[in-house]
Amino acid sequence: MEYSQTQLLLKRAINVKVVVTPRWKEEAQEQLQTQINNLDSQLQQLEMQGQKAISEIQKQSLQPPGVQAQQQIENIQMQVNQKKNELLEQKNQALQQLQQVQTLELEQQVNQGQIESVFTADIGDNLIKKMQVEILLRDGVIEEVRGEV
Repeated sequence: MEYSQTQLLLKRAINVKVVVTPRWKEEAQEQLQTQINNLDSQLQQLEMQGQKAISEIQKQSLQPPGVQAQQQIENIQMQVNQKKNELLEQKNQALQQLQQVQTLELEQQVNQGQIESVFTADIGDNLIKKMQVEILLRDGVIEEVRGEV
C-alpha cells in the first residue's frame, strides 16, 4: 500500500456497541456470575490464609504474645482487611452490573467497549468525522459500521 506525502497513518478508538439479545443477555449474566463466584472464592481463601498466618505467629511466639508478635498479627489483619475491601468493592461492582444487565430491554443498544483501528488521513479529510466510528454487533457478528471508515 502506497501513501502520498500528505497522508498520515493514525490510530483511533472505535466504540463497540451490542444489540441486547436473549443470547447476549444470558452470556453477560453467566460471565458476571462467574466473576462473582471467583471473588467469593478469593475472599474465602484470603480469610483462611490470614487465619493460618496469624496462628503460625501465635504458635511461634511466647504466651501471651509479645509486642513484636502482636504487631505482626495486627499487620496481617490490616493487610487482609485491605485486600478484603478491594475484593468486596469488585464484587459490589459486578453485582451492580448484573442487576443492570437483567434490566436491559431486548433490541436495546449498549456500549460494550472500544477497540483500536488504524486509518489514513489526507489533506481535506474531515478528521472529526473519521474519528467518530462505531461498530454495532449482534451476537458477536458485525451488523453495522457507523461513520467514515
